[in-house]
Amino acid sequence: MNVLPVSQKPRGVSLSRNLAVLALCQALFFVANTVTISTSPLVGLALAPSPVLATVPLGIQFAGTMAATLPASLLMGRYGRRAGLMLGCLVGGLSGLCGYLAIMRADFVLFCLAGVLYGVFSAFCQYFRFAAADAADASCCGGGSHAGRDPAPLRARAIGWVLAGGTIAAVAGPELAKATRDLFAPIMFAGSQLAVLAVAGVACLILLALDVPVLQPRQADGPGRSLPELAADPAIRRAFAIALVAYVSMNLLMTATPLTMLDCGFGFDASASVIQWHVVGMFAPSFVSGGLVARFGARRVVLAGAATMLACIGVALVGQELGNFALGLLLLGIGWNLMFVGATTMLTGAYTPAEKARVQGLHDLLLFTCVAASASLSGALQATIGWQAMNLTMLPGLLLVAFLAIGPAPTARAT
Repeated sequence: MNVLPVSQKPRGVSLSRNLAVLALCQALFFVANTVTISTSPLVGLALAPSPVLATVPLGIQFAGTMAATLPASLLMGRYGRRAGLMLGCLVGGLSGLCGYLAIMRADFVLFCLAGVLYGVFSAFCQYFRFAAADAADASCCGGGSHAGRDPAPLRARAIGWVLAGGTIAAVAGPELAKATRDLFAPIMFAGSQLAVLAVAGVACLILLALDVPVLQPRQADGPGRSLPELAADPAIRRAFAIALVAYVSMNLLMTATPLTMLDCGFGFDASASVIQWHVVGMFAPSFVSGGLVARFGARRVVLAGAATMLACIGVALVGQELGNFALGLLLLGIGWNLMFVGATTMLTGAYTPAEKARVQGLHDLLLFTCVAASASLSGALQATIGWQAMNLTMLPGLLLVAFLAIGPAPTARAT
């Protein structure tokens, strides 16, 4: 079991309050994310010197995430989740300000810088799910109703509950994008960037209520495997491979959707509504997916997620009507959720407390390196091979995930 040392057990710390804070901040982050996903490819198309570069700002965003993931994890390992997450939200506000200035000045390079800053913001916010696991571990080591329990099932549920906060973004995100797109008309989407600034600022204030124990330096820096040893661990590699396929598949298709719909004659409102259904699919299952992992095991839930993504590909191959986009993106989100919650739960059981910051940082560094590449290539792939061929490229990865889910589980490291 991966738990905090007894000497670090929290006193007067409420698991429900911590999860509520994290879930609400997760919701706000994905409100900002939905605004960014809905508008960035279209802003890029308007500002870029070539249509092939339309998704480059979004790709650079993921490059910023890639660069910041390991430093963010190590920083939070030393100074705590609250300090790190608040710093990330401050950077998120700065990204919104830069994005606003870039659009007002029609500056593509500055808009790319805003994408980098937003990527740093995203890197910190990816740790909401790991903070939920920490809160569950702390609760099992403390004196509350969960004291003395095996933290693994509670950890899976906590991850699911926090990710469920993103469901709010399904409604609020696209509506916020619609409400702010014409705020500075005839200049489009500048108001959407100010909305990102406001959302990040509110999240920063809410995080003041977070209270997750911090490992003392001597424990955080204690014995543990090196990065090469961690990278060679079969359990960590399996969790990473599943998360990689889930995130890259989802991101590649999601990023290309607004551009494909534009080619099919659909306007911004239609693509924003499709993204809305996608976000519903990404986070609504979180109300039950953590419980499903606790009851049936992570591998079965991952397999169900891979099957759902295969259904998404089938819907995309049938046609390119509005209903196909909406249903396909909904299934894409559901499949991502099941695979990602399952993979995250697998990962949290594969390291010791002393290895936590390194494993989480290494995992997200490698993950978002690949996600950044997929976002940058999305526009070029959509323009060259087309929407249906892009969907078909997802098949090998999903078949690999099915193989990993069905095959024998690697021996977990005792902690």
